[in-house]
Amino acid sequence: MAPQRDAVADGDGSADRGSAPATTDRDWTAYGLVVGSALVSAGMAAYEIAPASVTPLVRDSLGVGSTLAGLLVGAMFGTAVVTSLPAGAVLDRTDSRRVMAAAVFTLFVAGVWGWVAGRAGGYWPLIASRIVAGVAYVVVWNAGIDIVSRAVEPAHRATAVGVFTASGPLGFALGQSTGPLLAARFGWPAIFPAYAGVALAGFGLFWHTSRGLGGARADAPTLGEFGTVLRSRPVWIAGGLGFLSYALYLFVNSWGSSYLADQIELSLAASGAIIAVFPAVGVLSRVSSGVLSDRVFGGRRRPVVLGSFGVAAPLVLAFTRLGSVPVVVGALLCVGFAIQLTIGLSFSYVRELVDANVAATAVAFQTSVGLAGAFVSPIVGGAVVDAAGFDVAFLVAGAIAVAGAVLAWWAPEPA
Repeated sequence: MAPQRDAVADGDGSADRGSAPATTDRDWTAYGLVVGSALVSAGMAAYEIAPASVTPLVRDSLGVGSTLAGLLVGAMFGTAVVTSLPAGAVLDRTDSRRVMAAAVFTLFVAGVWGWVAGRAGGYWPLIASRIVAGVAYVVVWNAGIDIVSRAVEPAHRATAVGVFTASGPLGFALGQSTGPLLAARFGWPAIFPAYAGVALAGFGLFWHTSRGLGGARADAPTLGEFGTVLRSRPVWIAGGLGFLSYALYLFVNSWGSSYLADQIELSLAASGAIIAVFPAVGVLSRVSSGVLSDRVFGGRRRPVVLGSFGVAAPLVLAFTRLGSVPVVVGALLCVGFAIQLTIGLSFSYVRELVDANVAATAVAFQTSVGLAGAFVSPIVGGAVVDAAGFDVAFLVAGAIAVAGAVLAWWAPEPA
């Protein structure tokens, strides 16, 4: 459903087809909505990943090890895992536009809370602020997809949703590249209110362009329909692919910068700038994943997912053996593009594996399972780094990519 505007009539009472102001206004409103909601999501994604860009500073300031430092990143994902399905149920039955507004302001409060806790050296209050922010994040993600889907015509819906989901890697790149700069100028706790402020700025454009959208649906899934999703083997396979792709994606995002700083002895700012290319390439990858599947492979999903893990596996396994910074950057570009093909395609893929009346439930399930991988990965990665070093940690990450390729080989094609 597109935002509605009154037609401009000419002298004889018919619409003025020459200038078509109503169509132009509607189109620009839809564009503004997509941009505004994507900016909100990008600010939240930057907030989510930013602690990874300043991990050495966090560890020194709070006196914690790698595992607890990884939890600062993983806490938001873990919260999203638990709250995604309940949040989807609420959004199906309420005005998602107003719920999204509450979520954005909640994030800003959490950002200020995190800044205060970080300056005071309070690790657990900081974790609590991240948990609150995790609830806000998953509400914005689910509500954003819902409202963007309603705002544009069906012929452009996939493109609009693709642009919205690309806000994730865009925000990750923003957080990875500018987090060390903010930390150097204002202290590392300043990253929390700064990126919450980006989300708040995007909300102004979103709120203006989303009027009339986000109302409650009459066809919310029943408990029985929800159960059919949980009993579906293809849905669980798609969820497993999402889990593994997010786990690999978050491992590199969380520990790649520390590896470059500790092992290659680059500055923290340089490490953050280099690692930023890993999520940044996902802007292209996530938008193009559906085009690649539809145009190159004739609508098949499995070849894209199989190629995604197949390209990533050898590069991750060999990552700590790459000798020069240009080669490392090239490998990050290739791995970042490859693995985010699966992330970009998985939400449309899982919808096609179930009946239309439970498609939204399947997407919520995919979000929950995928983010479980994002939650576990930084924490387990930190534990492996502490226990065995970066070489073993990247071997484990490579094994995750190999497991993804094996699972993709058995993945079903949608009917």
